[in-house]
Amino acid sequence: MRIRNATVAEMFNTMADLLEIKGENPFRIRAYRTAAHTIYSLSSDVSELLENGEDLSRLPGIGKDLASKIEQIVMTGQLEVLEELKKEVPFELISLMRIAGLGGKRIKAINRRLGVQSVEQLERAALEHKICKLPGFGEKIERSILDGIKQLREETGTRMKLYDAEEIVNRIRKFLQSENTIDKLIVAGSFRRKRETVRDIDILITTDVPLRVISLFLQFPEIDKVLVRGETRCTVLLNSGMQVDIRVVAKESYGAALHYFTGSKAHNIGIRKMGVRLGLKINEYGIWKEGSRIAGEREEDVFRVVGLPFVEPELREDRGELEAAKNGKLPHLVELHQIRGDLHTHTSRTDGKATIEEMVDTAKALGYEYIAITDHSQRLAMTHGLNENDLALQIDIIDKANDNLKGFRILKGIEVDILEDGTLDLADSILKRLDLTVCSVHSKLNLSRKQQTERVLRAMENPYFTILAHPTGRLINRRAPVEIDMERVLNKAKELHRVVEINSYPDRLDMNDVHCRMAKELGVKVSINTDAHSTNDLNFIRFGVAQARRGWLEPSDVINTRGLNDLLNLLCSIREN
Repeated sequence: MRIRNATVAEMFNTMADLLEIKGENPFRIRAYRTAAHTIYSLSSDVSELLENGEDLSRLPGIGKDLASKIEQIVMTGQLEVLEELKKEVPFELISLMRIAGLGGKRIKAINRRLGVQSVEQLERAALEHKICKLPGFGEKIERSILDGIKQLREETGTRMKLYDAEEIVNRIRKFLQSENTIDKLIVAGSFRRKRETVRDIDILITTDVPLRVISLFLQFPEIDKVLVRGETRCTVLLNSGMQVDIRVVAKESYGAALHYFTGSKAHNIGIRKMGVRLGLKINEYGIWKEGSRIAGEREEDVFRVVGLPFVEPELREDRGELEAAKNGKLPHLVELHQIRGDLHTHTSRTDGKATIEEMVDTAKALGYEYIAITDHSQRLAMTHGLNENDLALQIDIIDKANDNLKGFRILKGIEVDILEDGTLDLADSILKRLDLTVCSVHSKLNLSRKQQTERVLRAMENPYFTILAHPTGRLINRRAPVEIDMERVLNKAKELHRVVEINSYPDRLDMNDVHCRMAKELGVKVSINTDAHSTNDLNFIRFGVAQARRGWLEPSDVINTRGLNDLLNLLCSIREN
């Protein structure tokens, strides 16, 4: 059986967990976690890379030692050093690492003194008040452990989509808006970094009356349980399963706290290490030198004191952003206002909810210069997809509509299915009459990696292929990505001058941020589209822009930041190539 990247990554993360429980060197632990991240993020299976004679030690964070371990896993399905470690450290203890507030050191102490190896045994020990009697623990930690166990059991195993988290944030903001003593309210954490899924919501507030604000928030009607309540902080579990942390911070600490709670953890560690080398202490309360606070009110201060320009939140994932900042190579990230039009939309001619006219009016209200109407092709019968005659009629309708428009253009398009053999769902004779095509896989999602990849590569060779839509076909928390070699696909796009989409629909956000970064590095152009099926859906563009920013994309990487004439010239050049 072929070993997948996720399997290798899981083994390395397991190694890191066991080493942490054992109390091993933190640099060694970090090396395994970094390697796990690198392998998990690869677009090609390590099995294939080894078969092709690739040197894995050239991968970021993978030296010769870890490369040999990867090869061992691929060849045998096991990692000898992991099997040996399991004999030293009870493997069951790994389940305890998922409990909030329990790190390797505490787990080791509980195991050594109480013999606890499972969540059930841990819970029993806490209920019998055995943990609070251990040196260095106490009643507060014991209660926290019980809360963590309950939270672990309530988790569904998935994170909440960014859109759903945004809805919760908006409701909280609205609930608190009557409190005029709040000076600042900002959401930090993975929400601010615009990760595609969010596990919890961290809200920072500055106010002169923290108890009053905390008391007001605790009246929020969606709260299921209050986990922690203090003078400047509270933690609650909502009935949706989302955990929300409210922290009131001092104004002089606001910037430092915002940076700290925005994360990611790895990014913060990198900043703190840079500070240490300069004789500084950087934490959530401020920036200190020789025991005195020297800054912390502004988030920019955190970067300034270590000699760096401001790093945008979306980049703070420990993926080279600090090195880029140090070398003056941070990207000038694309911004929402730079989007000039949407190139993937649907109307009531197929499965959309609005007419062409309604979609155009909304696009104009958004300040766009153009919109592409790309209803489905005939293969998707359930959407009443267009056949060649239907599409010819739509072309005529759009041409007539354009005759009556000033300062705006409707682009003629189609979302055409990529069939199993790699051909497109409609004949070239009708496709060539369009301004662009959005080409998608909607069927046979269970093909092998090789079959799915070859299918898309063959489709891209069609001269009327413009944009590859939602390349992996995933639906977040509902359907896994198809097996496809995105590196090969992106290389083909570069060769043939094809465009690859970031689908902004909240269920998709496809490409992911890793593939966006890969596209940029290869020089592949990207289109940020909504796949809108209603006028409201056109507003989803913000999620695609966020994904692009996480992938380090700049305006020049995105074709629909171009004005109409520049875009039309680009579309013509794609066909000429």
